This record gives sequence, structure tokens and C-alpha cells, in this order.
Amino acid sequence: MPSSPTPTPGGQRYPRSSRLRKRADFLRVQRSGARRKLRHTVVCLTVRADPKLCPARFGLTVSRKVGPAVVRNRVKRRLREAIRRQRGPLAGIDVVFIALPSAAQASYAALCTDVQRGLDFARRVA
Repeated sequence: MPSSPTPTPGGQRYPRSSRLRKRADFLRVQRSGARRKLRHTVVCLTVRADPKLCPARFGLTVSRKVGPAVVRNRVKRRLREAIRRQRGPLAGIDVVFIALPSAAQASYAALCTDVQRGLDFARRVA
């Protein structure tokens, strides 16, 4: 019998419906969307065809330029948590955060600031 997932603090989750999971979706957002470079990340976003019915979806890209696997995974965990805490009421957009090499040495607070600025940019565009 599979065990139930451990709840996160505050009961919030990062559900599958809020994630970009297919390579084609990542490429579509990165090629045709609005883009803004921040201190430790680049944020790309695209407004979907029917924005009212769809929740916002988020994706992360952390390449080997950032560092070895341990470092990349730490950056992904930090960005994922920052997005989960700050995503708020967004609908109808796909957002991809691309980590820059400086994200490896960035503090969690600095990554949260980047995510907040990226989400503010998304709200203005959407």
C-alpha cells in the first residue's frame, strides 16, 4: 500500500496542473514569449489561447552551466519553493524560469526576489 505524500507547511502543494512538463511547452514559451533578464534568472512567459479557464503553469530550466547535479538540484528546489509560495492568483499563462550560473551562489532570499520580480512582470504582461 503506497504511503500518502507528506503535506507541506501550510497545506500548500505544487500540483501537476501547475507545472510545465513537456519539452514542446518549454520550447514554445522560450521561443515565442516575452522575456526578461533578472539578476539570477531569466523569465520567459506566454499567454495561452483561453486564459480564463486555465491556471498558470510554471517550469524551471537549470542547465549544467549552473554547476554539478547537487548544485542544480539545490537551485531547482529553492526556485520551486519560491514559486510555490509566491505564485498567487495567475491564470492563463505559462512561465519558465531559466537559472543563470550566478544562481548557484545566490541565497534563497535573492532567488525569492528574482521570482517575485518575474511574477510581477508576468502580471503586467498577462
